[in-house]
Amino acid sequence: MSEITKKALANSLKKLMKEKPLSKITVNDVVKDCGLNRRTLYYYFHDIYDLLEWIFITDILEAVGENKHYENWQKGFLNLLYYLKNNKKIVLNAYHSIDRDRLELHLYDTVAKFIYDVVEELSKGINVSIEDKNYVVKFYEIALTGMIIDWIKNKMDEDPEILTYKLNKIIEGDIKRALKKFEKSRR
Repeated sequence: MSEITKKALANSLKKLMKEKPLSKITVNDVVKDCGLNRRTLYYYFHDIYDLLEWIFITDILEAVGENKHYENWQKGFLNLLYYLKNNKKIVLNAYHSIDRDRLELHLYDTVAKFIYDVVEELSKGINVSIEDKNYVVKFYEIALTGMIIDWIKNKMDEDPEILTYKLNKIIEGDIKRALKKFEKSRR
């Protein structure tokens, strides 16, 4: 029952965010929209921002899915971009609100997780330290998330498939090459 309730609250907040700025939405607006009471929202979340954070965590992880391997990272990245574009009003509303940091935090976290999986996969058979692997992950996390944030800032006009294609052209083979460079520097 708790997942159903959380999703009802989330759907109400998303609906309201399509109509007005996050700063103008109250707890009463959200619970009224989904037919619940204030205590229900506060039972699951500290406030509206906590609910928004839960939305980003669950929706973004669902969008990326299991596409966290070298062969299919582009599909996960593309799914992430399509999720953001399909929820453009909500994303831009969050981006332009005082809670923009939470959106960026979850984008960084999501990208880091799937880059980490790619780095782990590509580093098999390469003698590279955990510290160096984490450095490679951090570099790509910042680069890819920075591209997403710039894309959002520019109102998500570029086609997600073209953006993903271009990013793939830039980084194809470079992660493994970076890992091998760290291996060579250790000898």
